[in-house]
Amino acid sequence: MQRIELRPRADWQQRVEAVGMNYHTLDGDVYWDESACYRFTASQIDILDDATAELHALCLKAVQAIIDRKLFKQLLIPDWAVPYIVDSWERREPSVYGRFDLAWDGSGQPKLLEYNADTPTALLEAGVVQWFWLRDCYPDADQFNSIHEKLLVFWQDYRQRQPSLHFAGVDSSDEDSGNLEYLRDTAVQAGLQTHRLAIDQIGWDANRQRFVDLRNNPIDALFKLYPWEWLLQEEFGPYLPQAQPAMLEPPWKLLLSNKGLLPILWELFPGHPNLLEASFADRPLLGDYVRKPLYSREGANIQIRRGASLVETGGSYGGESCIYQRYTPLPEFGGNFPVIGSWIIADQPAGIGIREDKTEITGNNSRFIPHYFVEN
Repeated sequence: MQRIELRPRADWQQRVEAVGMNYHTLDGDVYWDESACYRFTASQIDILDDATAELHALCLKAVQAIIDRKLFKQLLIPDWAVPYIVDSWERREPSVYGRFDLAWDGSGQPKLLEYNADTPTALLEAGVVQWFWLRDCYPDADQFNSIHEKLLVFWQDYRQRQPSLHFAGVDSSDEDSGNLEYLRDTAVQAGLQTHRLAIDQIGWDANRQRFVDLRNNPIDALFKLYPWEWLLQEEFGPYLPQAQPAMLEPPWKLLLSNKGLLPILWELFPGHPNLLEASFADRPLLGDYVRKPLYSREGANIQIRRGASLVETGGSYGGESCIYQRYTPLPEFGGNFPVIGSWIIADQPAGIGIREDKTEITGNNSRFIPHYFVEN
């Protein structure tokens, strides 16, 4: 794994905007950053592929263990939602995607930092933008990236169960809107009828006991780029079990979309080469650790303890329970710390995207860096 400095394409802004990415610059700073890239070998990509498949299998086993052991309170899941979640799992409702965030320098085994199982973003960047960058800059190389193709296959299969699908998210975020529109576009390409609305435009028809859109049409199936833990707290959240719209991501993904998954995985599979030791707050780790709230996002309210050194980020999370995870250093390349986001699409490894920062905590504005690989 090497970091290579490059000269950005002269018209890079226009090129990334042409494929749907209008948020290449955030708060005046470059987000899509092609002044560098990461180079892998084919054997390193094989390791990432295998680790991603293995972590996905472990997570599915963890879902069953959480249900069997009734660990819902430990994950801060309300009692009324438990039957809804369990029913979703027992019916094996399909999942579109997820993203494992990994620490890895190209040697040994990748280590799981966390699993973005419910509302992962940076999908457009990973699936499309860096692919066109590769064609322009390294046309003879390859890329770990079958995201777009696997999305089309998923939607083609999904169309057999739900021919029409509503897409909803938070319209105030350019990044969320860009990712949501990309997903919707892949669904359209696969032949689904789609409808777009903001999450706060979803209505409730008390007479029909159905969720409805702005035209008062029933919402039979919904892809929501909106966290499950927020959705359950909404006024109409408790109506979900009785209305039973088909949901993407499905309710059972709530069991994987908070940091409580990490100590559960460690307890189930202690010493696994792709896992870091982790525990709940009532069993703090000795030595260097990272403390994470169960539902923090975008690097908020993270604490890193290394010896006498303490690094913290602010944010609106942290009032709920926390977990402790064994500290592992991120690789450093000239003061840059990359995290590899490895994607699962329709239960299969599908590619990677790399986020990079000047600190070891990856935040909302951390830069996206493209990659390629060559034969060994």
